[in-house]
Amino acid sequence: MSHAVAQRLNDILKQLPETEQNTLLAFAEFLHVRSRVERPLTVPQPEKIEPPAQGESVVAAIKRLSRSYYMLDKTKMLGQTAELMTQHLMYGRTAEEVIQSIEALFVQHYQSFVEHYNK
Repeated sequence: MSHAVAQRLNDILKQLPETEQNTLLAFAEFLHVRSRVERPLTVPQPEKIEPPAQGESVVAAIKRLSRSYYMLDKTKMLGQTAELMTQHLMYGRTAEEVIQSIEALFVQHYQSFVEHYNK
C-alpha cells in the first residue's frame, strides 16, 4: 500500500464515529480474507536470477533484480536501495560492493515475503 493510500484511509478513519470505524475494519478484514483465498497456494518463485553483467551499473542491477523478484513490493525497499545508491554516488563505495548489498537486500525481502505469504 502506498503511503498516500494509507494516509487517506487513516484520515477517513479518524473522521468516522466509532461504530462506522468498526464497520470499516470489518470490511477490510473481509477483503483481506478474500484476497488470501484468491492467492495461489504456492509462493511465487523468483524468475531466473541472472548473475551481474561485467561492469554492471547499480541501476542496471536494481532493474535486473526487480525482474527476477517481480513479486516484491519495491516501494518497501526504496529507502534502503536509495541509501545504497547514495553510498555509491556520494561516498565512493564501489558499484560491485553496492550491487552485492542490493542482491542481499532483495534476498532478505524475498525471505520476508515468503514468511508472510500465507499468514
